[in-house]
Amino acid sequence: ILHDKTATEGADEGYVFSEQVGHLLRRVYQRHTALFQQYIPDSQLTAAQFVVLCSLHDQGSSSLAEVVKATVIDQATIRGVVDRLKQRGLISVDHDRVDRRKVVIELTDEGRDLVRTMQPFARRITQSTYGRLNPAERLALDFLLRKMLEGGEDE
Repeated sequence: ILHDKTATEGADEGYVFSEQVGHLLRRVYQRHTALFQQYIPDSQLTAAQFVVLCSLHDQGSSSLAEVVKATVIDQATIRGVVDRLKQRGLISVDHDRVDRRKVVIELTDEGRDLVRTMQPFARRITQSTYGRLNPAERLALDFLLRKMLEGGEDE
């Protein structure tokens, strides 16, 4: 039987899950989510809803597929998010004039106003998520996270 040496190297040292990158990323994300809930004054607005609103604010009118791609929220989840935002009058959902099968989502004036109102709070959440990192460390973290995202496709 052939063994992958990299998988067995250091096996004697043990595997401490709490020191693994996935666990650390999950903990940071949990902290970020808690900060979002703490700082965002609109208690009905979830992080996923805010990301969808921001995507529409930045990209303009978008298809459901474009929103999924931009937000990296799966198709099943995005439908619920879109439904709740529509119920609140923050977005409008209509069919494309050319391709009636295509759903087009757009911010309403109320949705646009909410994004503008929430952006200062979102900036504060980002700063709080960074915690005690200095500006150079913040830049390095952003760079490394993006680099990790780029490298994941070929493994």
